[in-house]
Amino acid sequence: MRTLCASTLIGEFFVIGFAGLVAMKSDGLSATTVWAVCGVGMLLSVLLCGMLSRPGGVQLGWALQIALVVSGFVVPMMFFLGAVFAGLWWASVHYGRKIDEAKARWAAQASAEPDAA
Repeated sequence: MRTLCASTLIGEFFVIGFAGLVAMKSDGLSATTVWAVCGVGMLLSVLLCGMLSRPGGVQLGWALQIALVVSGFVVPMMFFLGAVFAGLWWASVHYGRKIDEAKARWAAQASAEPDAA
């Protein structure tokens, strides 16, 4: 699960950065406002990659996703991106756990089989 969630967070980092560039050009927002929202989101996504293996890492990921949706009140484009990211986060957690369970099952089967040597 950790690999899938970290990949999602790194993807968010890049998309938020590009969205910040677009928001500065298309909206009437100042560069300071856009980068205050987008820069913090980018920084938190990278920092959270390193915290995924710690207790509460997935819950912090959910907090980040909610914060990204709420940041849409400052940069309206973030409503859409935040909702998409929350969906990706759910998929990463859900399918990541299924992958981890399957890997654990395969490892248990491999260790139960006698060696062919």
